[in-house]
This record gives sequence, C-alpha cells and structure tokens, in this order.
Amino acid sequence: MHKTRNDLPLKTRKQVVELLNAQLVDAIDLGLQAKQAHWNVKGPNFIALHELFDKIAEHAAGHVDALAERITALGGTARGTVRTVAARSSLKPYPENIYTGAQHLEALASALAAAAKASRQAIEIADDLDDEVTADLFNEITAALDKDLWFIEAHLQ
Repeated sequence: MHKTRNDLPLKTRKQVVELLNAQLVDAIDLGLQAKQAHWNVKGPNFIALHELFDKIAEHAAGHVDALAERITALGGTARGTVRTVAARSSLKPYPENIYTGAQHLEALASALAAAAKASRQAIEIADDLDDEVTADLFNEITAALDKDLWFIEAHLQ
C-alpha cells in the first residue's frame, strides 16, 4: 500500500483494494469477452449486434478505469495485467468457437449476469467495511451491468 492522506483506516483500505481488484479483473475480462463477440458475430442482425457488443465493451472499459482509479486513490496498486486477469477472473471463459448472434448473446448474457451478481455482492462488502464511496461505485457499475444485460436479453426474448 502506498502512503495517502485518505482517512479510511489502513486495514479497511487493504480489504477494499482487494475487493476492487477482484472486480477490476472481472471488468477487464468482460470487456474482452464483449470484444470477442464484436469481432466474431455472424448472421442476421450482424450490424446491430456488432455495434451493441462494442458498446458493452466500451462500458466495461469505463468500469475498468473507475475501479483502477479508486484502487490507486486508496493507496493500492491496480492489478490488471493479462496474466492477472487470466488467473483471477471469476467469469467463465468465453467460448472461442461460437459465431451466430444467438450464441454470442447467450454467452454475453451469462457473463453480464455473473459480473452483476459479483458487483452486487461487492456493494454489501464495501458497506460492511464502511466505505460508502466504493459502495456507490459498485452501485453505479451494477446499474450499468443490469442495463447492458437488459439490452442483450431483449434480443433473446
């Protein structure tokens, strides 16, 4: 941990940084999964799905930046290398042998739902650690993930 004048206790900051880093690797993984879908989708509704998947990747990139900045604001180190993401992401690996819009929609719906569930759990943990700012960040991210999930599921219904 780096020295900071942030008034959260060191023990709290360490625990919150660990929580934030767990969310960071999931957000990076989610963004890469959305890009995988964006690059490889085929079939009817190609352009609509291609653009939707790219928007989801953009949203994930925003989450990544917000999470990493919160980590460093608390005196921590953002752990977002490819190797760290591969080793620590809680998301299921994205299938590399799918191509149809429906297949990508299903895969991304599962990834978004898992990321939102983990983010919801992180809200509770941050609240328990008395870090309202981080809990608010997780609230914002969860709301955005829920909205992205809605957009994906609308294509499946």
